[in-house]
Amino acid sequence: MEQRSGTVTREASMANPSLPGRLARVGMDGELPARADLPLIFDELDYQLACQVYLWALPLVSYAQWQTQHREVFGAGDFDLVHYVSYRDRLGLITANGTTPYILNFIDLGSTGPLVIDVPPGHTAGGFSDFWQREFGILGEMGPDQGRGGKHLIVPPGHDDPELDGDYFVHHATGCNIMFGFRTLDPDPDRARGLVEQVRIQPLHGTAPQTRLVSPQGHPWSGDQPRGLDYWVRLHDIYQREIVDERDRFYLAMLKQLGIEKGTAFEPDERMAAILADATAAGELMAQANTFAKRFPGAKYWPDRQWDLVVQLDHSDQRGPYYDQLLERAAWFYEAVSFSEAMKSQTPGVGQAYLGAYTDAEGDWLDGGKSYTLHIPADPPAKLFWSVTVYDTWTRCLIDNEQQRGDRGSRDPDLVVNDDGSVDVFFGPTPPTSGTANWIQTIPGKHWFSYFRFYGPLEPYFDRSWKLGDIVAVTT
Repeated sequence: MEQRSGTVTREASMANPSLPGRLARVGMDGELPARADLPLIFDELDYQLACQVYLWALPLVSYAQWQTQHREVFGAGDFDLVHYVSYRDRLGLITANGTTPYILNFIDLGSTGPLVIDVPPGHTAGGFSDFWQREFGILGEMGPDQGRGGKHLIVPPGHDDPELDGDYFVHHATGCNIMFGFRTLDPDPDRARGLVEQVRIQPLHGTAPQTRLVSPQGHPWSGDQPRGLDYWVRLHDIYQREIVDERDRFYLAMLKQLGIEKGTAFEPDERMAAILADATAAGELMAQANTFAKRFPGAKYWPDRQWDLVVQLDHSDQRGPYYDQLLERAAWFYEAVSFSEAMKSQTPGVGQAYLGAYTDAEGDWLDGGKSYTLHIPADPPAKLFWSVTVYDTWTRCLIDNEQQRGDRGSRDPDLVVNDDGSVDVFFGPTPPTSGTANWIQTIPGKHWFSYFRFYGPLEPYFDRSWKLGDIVAVTT
């Protein structure tokens, strides 16, 4: 492996400047490479394939990792629900909000067969997605039940619609493994929990254990994609339990070259293990740049602000007009989990909207050792509520500070509002002189980023007539 990390002299690079990095010294105009250089070239080929596969597989590995945590850490089976309520519950959940509870599970339809999920009436928002995080069904107020509840039938891939006795909302799964999740929107915690306790998950045929409501109970866990060789172990495992999507066949050919195939063990030799480890590190650097320095047209929500429209996907199926949204997908699913049409609402008063800030007003990364302010003008355009949240860039999870609080929002009873209706939020390792009510504690030595969420975004958000301030560094 010394060949792969060897330095390339300036003279060698200039000999053939069209070849990048490690290959610059082996390519010569008009000649084949030396036979002795073929191992280096093949190492580079496999490395580049692995970097691209890393970006392609981010949403799949993310859900596969989270499913493993549900089963191995929380003990949740296919017919259970995991209820994330406390701050500690959410510390492993990528870009969780700190306001509303999450209720979800990851289900292997290969084990359960056709599945019925019975949801009571109430204020909920949720749905179903495959492990590529493509939504294939909606429930709750934006779904066909419109919050009135009902029975939702999930039909696995390759299954015909069964004959049904009774009324069902039928959803056709686009993968063998699915996520079922929802959030309660009722601000009353007792009513919200009562609704959650009425949800039932059962096979269409046969019986199953009573649906349990499982709590993380403070167990440390991680829902972000594994690093190093573990990334490929997780990818190999979920590939064995999933269908082949026609759009992915070229990527699966790349996987085959990397030693990952259906029906075969994953046993990389020393050379391939080193290449995969290197590619995971490089792939994550690419993912970080692609996410935290978005270069998609129109990513900046206001041209003179640092806030990005974080969700660059156009639709739940992740398809553009002539292509699938590969880098848009990689950007979102590196920094977040799950996507639904409701998360990029185009209807005033319905769904959510997300803006992200990764830098301060001057374009510098947000530093946990520095202090910052955010001015929120009066009347944020949110029908239900708004919130601003801080995340650790390394984990993309809620910041694990001593305060054990990562957000401030309109539902906080102690939030200090200025006389003109505006709000100033403070970030930094120590509280401002004005007190702690509007302060979110950051951690020295760690970079962070922030989301501003609008629940039920209103017209001034859509027409951009209301404008959020930048996160501004405090100068001393």
